[in-house]
Amino acid sequence: MEPSDLTFFTCKDLIDELMRRETFLGVVVHTQNDFKEQRWMPEQVFKVHFNANLDAAQVSRLLGRVSTHIDHNHC
Repeated sequence: MEPSDLTFFTCKDLIDELMRRETFLGVVVHTQNDFKEQRWMPEQVFKVHFNANLDAAQVSRLLGRVSTHIDHNHC
């Protein structure tokens, strides 16, 4: 698939495709609304998606580790 092919799919379509894949082991975090503004708004609402390959406790630990990594490596 060419990168330009992805422009024909909505974010929801792409997320749904990942969630259907039995081989997907991960988490998708995205803003509730499409990012159409010129600048980042101070308040954003995010959605988190994961499939049956992870349970809520595993997702929570994974996001905690990601947060710690960002805090230590990107400040």
